[in-house]
Amino acid sequence: MRGFEFSKFKPNQVPKGGFEELLKLFLELLNYTSGDAGEALAWMNELDKQYNITNDEYGMGNFIDDLKQKGYLSEDEQSSEIKITAKTEQSIRQSALEEIFGKLKKSGKGNHRAPQSGQGDEKNAERREFEFGDSLDQINMTQSIHNAQVNHGIGDFMMTERDLEVEEMDFKTLTSTVLMIDISHSMILYGEDRITPAKKVAMALAELIRTKYPKDTLDIVVFGNDAWPITLKDLAYLQVGPYHTNTYAGLELAADLLRRRKTHNKQIFMITDGKPTCLKEGNKYYKNSIGLDRKVVNKTLNMAAQCKRLKIPITTFMIAKDPYLQQFVRKFTETNGGKAFYSSLNGLGEYIFEDYIRNRRKTVR
Repeated sequence: MRGFEFSKFKPNQVPKGGFEELLKLFLELLNYTSGDAGEALAWMNELDKQYNITNDEYGMGNFIDDLKQKGYLSEDEQSSEIKITAKTEQSIRQSALEEIFGKLKKSGKGNHRAPQSGQGDEKNAERREFEFGDSLDQINMTQSIHNAQVNHGIGDFMMTERDLEVEEMDFKTLTSTVLMIDISHSMILYGEDRITPAKKVAMALAELIRTKYPKDTLDIVVFGNDAWPITLKDLAYLQVGPYHTNTYAGLELAADLLRRRKTHNKQIFMITDGKPTCLKEGNKYYKNSIGLDRKVVNKTLNMAAQCKRLKIPITTFMIAKDPYLQQFVRKFTETNGGKAFYSSLNGLGEYIFEDYIRNRRKTVR
């Protein structure tokens, strides 16, 4: 009998018991509580009541004790306040990296290869004759001896320059990236949490660079009414504020950070869900949330053009679907000569990772 056999759909089960399973849930909840360990554990207690995520042999008390013993939590002796440790912060980043990177399609081995070959630090499959100026460590001695035997015979061994065979090397490009994250109030409006996926992407990208591309640099800039840089440690605790969106200030700071970097490849990734609505003029703020304010938009576009002159492409990840906002992003992208992705929250991480790795394959002379 041919055909399809259908069975009842069974959703993914909530993890039940065991330190490792509960730790995964704890790390995920910390993303939503902005690093508040007490609130995350309170949520776990509620989930335990509803879904029985612990068992009679291993309860929440055992899990909390293990978190402390294994160095994931620290407790203030005077106030009894529990806080996450640096180990937990790193675990959150690693968890975000595994979640996002695991969804990407597998590609070839190696790190970021450039299309050109030359003196570098990663061998490829190409071979050629030795030329003056080639480094000695590029010579494939086994193949060169074989060539000498074929060309001159085995009895009276000799090797000439023409017998030497060189292995081509790929350039590995160095890239400096600034990741801009919109923390204006709209990132949590309309019942949709947009800041948590943005934080997860930032943590995963930072962990990817730290582990796989340690010579690259990543600066993280958040922008609301103003813009300021944050450290990797700050990411787990990042929250949205009662801010408007000063995109100009974010771009200005990002460009200033990249000016100081000595790498050839520089880029800005900007995660935002709305239009620019704010500028700072002296000690005062110019704000207008209604429509697209010409004054704010024009100054933002001028900053995009300035980044283009500095050879800093901007890739915008737009997580809002309003047609007039997308029209602004298209104009912004055209002015800068960068790229734009109109991404859902679920696909945000994959888009950023693929674009980051693709950009690193370029060699800028």
